[in-house]
Amino acid sequence: MDYFKVSKADGLNGIVKISGAKNASLPLIAMTLLAKNSVTINNLPEVVDIKTLLKLLENLGAKTVLKNGSATIDTSSVNDTKATYDIVKTMRASILVLGPLLARFGRCEVSLPGGCAIGQRPIDLHLKALEQMGATITIESGYVRAEAPDGLVGTHIVFDKVTVTGSANIITAASLARGKTIITNAAREPEVVQLCEILRLSGVSIDGIGTAELTIYGTDRRLLCIEPFEIIPDRIEAGTYLCAAAISRSKITLKKVRADHLESVLSKLMQMGIKIEHDSDTITIYPSKSLNPVDIITQEYPGFPTDMQAQFMALCTQADGVSTIEERLFENRFMHVSELQRLGAKITLKGNSATIEGSCQLHGCDVMATDLRASSALVIAALVASGQTDIHRIYHLERGYERLVEKFKNIGANIERLKE
Repeated sequence: MDYFKVSKADGLNGIVKISGAKNASLPLIAMTLLAKNSVTINNLPEVVDIKTLLKLLENLGAKTVLKNGSATIDTSSVNDTKATYDIVKTMRASILVLGPLLARFGRCEVSLPGGCAIGQRPIDLHLKALEQMGATITIESGYVRAEAPDGLVGTHIVFDKVTVTGSANIITAASLARGKTIITNAAREPEVVQLCEILRLSGVSIDGIGTAELTIYGTDRRLLCIEPFEIIPDRIEAGTYLCAAAISRSKITLKKVRADHLESVLSKLMQMGIKIEHDSDTITIYPSKSLNPVDIITQEYPGFPTDMQAQFMALCTQADGVSTIEERLFENRFMHVSELQRLGAKITLKGNSATIEGSCQLHGCDVMATDLRASSALVIAALVASGQTDIHRIYHLERGYERLVEKFKNIGANIERLKE
């Protein structure tokens, strides 16, 4: 098994080109199940989760080619509607095929999902909504079995709480349903917005894009013609490199990035006293002599993203004072705390809140990645820790960060990938 060896950096400098967003790519790849043509998707990050979902589609009979960040996906040859456990167990986002498979074929079986162990992320909201649309749902032997032989029917769905994958699943299902579907309390994340925009460009009438209430007029199982499109930049990857620059008191420039997708993250960095400049597709962060403490509450978009919580916790260990982070979305997303403590961080947990005492001296040691974003927090902390930090179980990182070692080395980080 491989690991990362990271040594303290004297400062970072340079340009980082941000990859396409993994969290936008996955529902859009699943969406190709609604297409009657071969679909080309550009600016895909070549990370493990993308390859896993493409493999799932291939197992269903689709033909896929991934090369140089571009995928061509032909689902016209799909002849199976069972997403098996051996694929789904590695990635929760595999559940995204449930809605489009059911809408297109009137039946499907999808294994109950796996993925990062950051807390419960039940799919009951997905299933309840599909039942409202006329599906018969049963759970047997670890599989969701869904049937709607006469197709799905539009209805009014009210999500009890905001769900990103649930919104994506029902948006794709409603696109091929019969009649009008209203989704109230829909997720507003940029990744969900892009899904709606591509569907609208492909002939599905959708009102309310970017708001919490969507109205979708289904095609009654008429498949879509989907033109080539490009994935939006990864706002979480961008935020991760911003935190790396902030903690190491560095100047770096991010290219091919959307500052408007990062407003809550940029706001917190500026509250910490960091100077940031940006235009339509570039963000430059400047070194700060000191870092102010900050209080963070994770919320659904446009609030502060839970996927940036761990990275900011690492950053807060170097702030001049006490910072707090309240995690409101996932009950088990503080697993990185014990690993940061091994490095010397002074963090106290109480329920879903963490108190971080800065500024503390971090010292390199062996640490273990526990989930995707926690892994990047350990890299960020290691940039300022004395000595050497060895980060194990880096397969978590490779689920969501493209060419991480290469990008960090290009801006001056002392990081290597080695064999155990």
